[in-house]
Amino acid sequence: MVDVSDKAVTSRVAVAEGHITMTAQTLALITQGRAAKGDVLGTARLAGIMGAKRCADLIPLCHPLPITKVAVDLTPDDTLPGVRITATVKTTGQTGVEMEALTAVSIAALTVHDMVKAVQKDMVIGGIRVTLKDGGKSGRYSA
Repeated sequence: MVDVSDKAVTSRVAVAEGHITMTAQTLALITQGRAAKGDVLGTARLAGIMGAKRCADLIPLCHPLPITKVAVDLTPDDTLPGVRITATVKTTGQTGVEMEALTAVSIAALTVHDMVKAVQKDMVIGGIRVTLKDGGKSGRYSA
């Protein structure tokens, strides 16, 4: 692991986004609450939060961090069609939370896929990226 012991403790935030595309019929199944496995968006939101909290267990050499906030938003979008996912993660520490935000988005998208894969097998997860990072020595980054 990278030694961060000499870095200053600062407030840090990261925002990541991504999406999962599907047919309009699959999206309607999700938004109407008719998926056989239950509440797709609520379950994916919780899975994303849990994923952010377990990032250091999933990504080799990733520092375990005291996360102070995780918010995962899933928004149905008829223009994709599919679901847009945004995760915001905050901490006060010596390293950033970009990996936690990216993991939250990824796990949320994978959960959506898992919950409706019986209906549609060719959904596509994509566009996962950091859109905002703030705090620490390198300062602010905004896509």
